[in-house]
Order: sequence, then structure tokens, then C-alpha cells
Amino acid sequence: MASLRDVKNQINAVKKTKQITRAMNMVASAKLRGAQSKIERFRPYAEKFYEMLTELAAGTDPSIHPLLETREEVNTVGIVVATSERGLCGSFNTNLAQMARKLADNKIAEGKQVKMICVGKKGRDFFRKRGYDIMSDHTGAMNDFDFTLANQIGMEVIGAYLRGELDEVHMVFSEFVSMAKQVATSLPLLPLAGAAETAAETEAEQPGAGGMSEYIYEPSVEGLLAELLPRYVKVVIYRGLLDTSTSEHAARMAAMDNATKNCDEMVDTLTLQYNKARQAVITTELMDIVGGAEALKG
Repeated sequence: MASLRDVKNQINAVKKTKQITRAMNMVASAKLRGAQSKIERFRPYAEKFYEMLTELAAGTDPSIHPLLETREEVNTVGIVVATSERGLCGSFNTNLAQMARKLADNKIAEGKQVKMICVGKKGRDFFRKRGYDIMSDHTGAMNDFDFTLANQIGMEVIGAYLRGELDEVHMVFSEFVSMAKQVATSLPLLPLAGAAETAAETEAEQPGAGGMSEYIYEPSVEGLLAELLPRYVKVVIYRGLLDTSTSEHAARMAAMDNATKNCDEMVDTLTLQYNKARQAVITTELMDIVGGAEALKG
């Protein structure tokens, strides 16, 4: 049985740990408010951008831009994985890494080569330990980033795609749904083919739809697509990074809240153990005193 001093030291250690987890919970909560504000402001822009691009690409020939063309043979697949730089956020990074790993393994099973583009230290470390081909990594970037990071990754991905180094690109990120729910998501990034078909199907499914509206574009549709398609890739990447950052803070906040509650439970358990041990010591001392007094009487 542990001594009273050992139990007391354990109680003090757990109380200090509780102070740390509570402080980390407060820090995560403060960062979450800022990150959530960013993603809530950016989502309408990203959705409107997609809607406009879909209408613009509807009815156009995919061959007018290389980012719209689907290649007949896919040999190399790139996967952009967004994770956090630090841990202590529950199963957040594990869920993202496992989804990206499953996607990569499926592509490898089809006979394709997979190259990883890792954003965040946790994802980079996960795939490096398992021997995956890491095309590039952006560690230290998720702590504080802006659209410059999405522009850098977008230019890298688009350049590799146009040079033929990548035939297909996917992005794995965590979609922020609510404070209690963050969903690991896999999204096809390149090629951007199918926008026109998606728009046509959506229009046809609506009751009473009379077909797509016709617009006159100035400059030409080809000129607009040449400008907007690369920008759309960067917008999707930036939205994924914002979602992942917000989800990370929400996951860490929940994890630290659970850790704080576990500390309270451990303190209660150790306090009960301490009281029992103390009572046992007192009882033993009383028995010794009574035994000594009886011996003197005898």
C-alpha cells in the first residue's frame, strides 16, 4: 500500500496537471473563436466562387483548359494532407492520417504511384515513418497562416499537374461542422472536369427547370477560365486549411476539457485513498496506545 506521502504527492501532481489542461483549454477556446470567425466569413465566398465557376464551365469543351481535362491514363496521384503541428487534440490527427493512408493504399492497390504533400508536422511524421513518398512538406505553417500558404501549395500542385508529374490530385482535411463534430473529408482537387455535367444534372433535377440561363461573357469564356481555374484550386486549398485549423482548436478544446474532468476524478479517487490510509494509520496508532496501556495495567 502506498504511503501517505506518496499519495499526497500524487494528488499535488494531478492538481498541477489540471491547471495545465485548464489553461490549454482556455487558449484553445480563444484561438477557436478567431479561426471560426475566419472560416464563417470565407465559406460564402468559396461557395459563390464554385457556383460561378460551375455556370461558367457549363456547356464548354473541357479541352479548352488543361485543368479541366481528365487524362485517359492516371499513373501518379498526389494527396494533399492537412494536419496540425502539435498533438494533445484527441484522435484529430489520427483520423486525418488514417483517411489519407486508406486513400493512398487504394491508389497503390490499383497500380498507381502516390506522392504525399503534407501540411503540418503530424501528417509529415506519420507518412515518413511508414515509408510513403513525400513530394513536399510544409511544417510549421499551420500555426499561423494566410492565403499565401494556399497560393504556394496551389502553385506547386498546379505546376506538377501541368508538367505531367501528377495525373490526379486529392485533398484530405477536417471539415468543421460544429464545436462537437469535425469530419475527416477527402475531396478531389484535380482535374476540375465535371463542373458542367454537375451543373446540368442539378438544373435537370429541379422541378420546372427550363435549362441553364445564357450569358454573354466579356472577355471570352476561355479567358475567364484561364484566370479563374487556378484561383479556384487555391480557394479550395485555403478553405481546407481554415477548416482544419478550426477543427484542430475545437478538438484540442474538447480533449483538454475531458482531461480536466479526468483530473478531478483522479483527485477524488486519490483523496479517498489518502483518507483510508490515514484512517488506517490512526487506527494502528490507537491500537498500539491501548495495547500499551493494557500492558502497563497488567
